[in-house]
Order: sequence, then C-alpha cells, then structure tokens
Amino acid sequence: MKTAIVTDSNSGITQSEAKEIGIFVLPMPFFINEELFYEDITLTQEQFYEKLKGDADIKTSQPSPGEVMDMWDKVLEEYDELVYIPMSSGLSKACETAYMLANDYEGRVFVVDDQRISITMRRAVYDAQEMIKRGKTGAEIKAKLEEEKLEASIYITLETLKYLKKGGRITPAAAAIGTVLNIKPVLQIQGEKLDAYTKVRGKETGRKKMIDALRKDLDTRFAKYDGKMHLDIAYSGNYEEALGWRDQLLAAFPEFDPADVHMDALSLSVSCHIGYGALAAAVTKSVY
Repeated sequence: MKTAIVTDSNSGITQSEAKEIGIFVLPMPFFINEELFYEDITLTQEQFYEKLKGDADIKTSQPSPGEVMDMWDKVLEEYDELVYIPMSSGLSKACETAYMLANDYEGRVFVVDDQRISITMRRAVYDAQEMIKRGKTGAEIKAKLEEEKLEASIYITLETLKYLKKGGRITPAAAAIGTVLNIKPVLQIQGEKLDAYTKVRGKETGRKKMIDALRKDLDTRFAKYDGKMHLDIAYSGNYEEALGWRDQLLAAFPEFDPADVHMDALSLSVSCHIGYGALAAAVTKSVY
C-alpha cells in the first residue's frame, strides 16, 4: 500500500520543499484588489507584504472543489491512498469541503482535521511521514493525528494593531489608544481558533510573555511528554528580527536541540489578519 501526504500552503511548506521531502502541497488562493493569486505559485512572500503595506484589498479564500480533486486525482494515479492535512476547520471551511469531497473516493482519501496551522501543521505533516515509514495506513494516520491534535500551543505577538482593527477584531478607538500607548497584543492558537492571550506594553515585553507562556505549557500541560516536544518559530516578513527571536528562545529553552528547531514564515492566511512584523513560537508534541 503506497500512501501519499497532501497538505496546503498554510503548513509553510513550499512547493520546492514539498518535492524534496516527497509530499504534495495545494497552494492557497488570495484575491488582491480582485485579482486571483496562488501562494508560492503566482504570489511570493515578498510580493504579499509589499501589497499588504500598500493597503491593497486582500481577501483570503479556499481552494475550489475542482482544484482539490484535481490534485487528489493526480496523486492517486501513483499512490493507492492519500492523507490530506488542510488548515484548521476553525479557521476555514476548506476542511469541511474536503470531507464532503472525500466521500466520492471510496476510502482512498483520508481528511485530517487536526485543527492546526503554520508550524504546528508542518509538524503534523512530519508525523504523518514518520507513520508511513512505520507501515501505518491512511486510516491509522488520520486517527492518530486527530487523537493528538490539541497537543500543541502557538503564541504570537504583533507589530501593529492596524489589521486587527481592519478585520473588526478590535474597535478603531481601541486601536488608536493602543497605538499611542505602544500596546502589543499577544495572541494564541490553542486548538482551532486564533484568540487573545494578553496585552503588554512594548514588543520586548510581548516576547517575554510568550516565553513565560511556553514554559508554563511545557511544565504543566506537556510535562508528561518530556523528550517528545518540539520548539518552532514563525514570523511575518521580518526575517532579521526573527533570527534574534530564535536566539532568545534557544537561550530560554536549552533543552531543545537547535538543529531540530524549525523557523518558518507564518501562513499568509494568518498574516492577512495580523500584518507585517509578527513573531511567533510554538511547542508541539511528536507522535513518536
């Protein structure tokens, strides 16, 4: 039985990287000033942030049913079955759509709703690959990933309140006051949705709050998984700043092997709502 892994570009896995590691990535569509773009196909990270900074009208979308099935059909020409890992059902309808489409594939497509995105979603892909190496079937991989879907935490601190205001998550008045007072929200993803965690004065304080939150999670929620946790880092366009953030995290968490700490650009679907300059960190339990 040959099993393939298919995910979408919200995992942070690029098309070139997908070819290297032997998986398939469905590019996410975006409408920018009413023009259609596909992540990492006709839209680079640099182009996205340039348009975002220029106040372009950017709307997230989801792959059409035809695009999803076209990729599945192509993959199934070579493989007996596939495991599809889309972005969290709490952030998009894409997972729900995939579930309906999979009904027509007679048990050859296993859609995983592991309620993850970005660097934790990437870890789910790695876990799926490891399970394939261990001889697990698509059904077993789906069951295991969904069983452990909540064993991860992401924290994000922002550079600007502009995009939270634009998306209606905070009022214009709150955004104006926050900007004057240098208020930086710290957001979290604990399961399916992006939520507020706390508010701080200044980005450096935000970094410290994230480190404290991660340490608390490791010492409480994940204490029983000693040796099975991964630390990963993400950012939204600010690569140089992210390098410093990486150094700060490695100093704070010496128990993690630097070679295993992955740093990725945040999913553009998340960046649409939080803007340029965000920093994030996540801890995720490995299946094995």
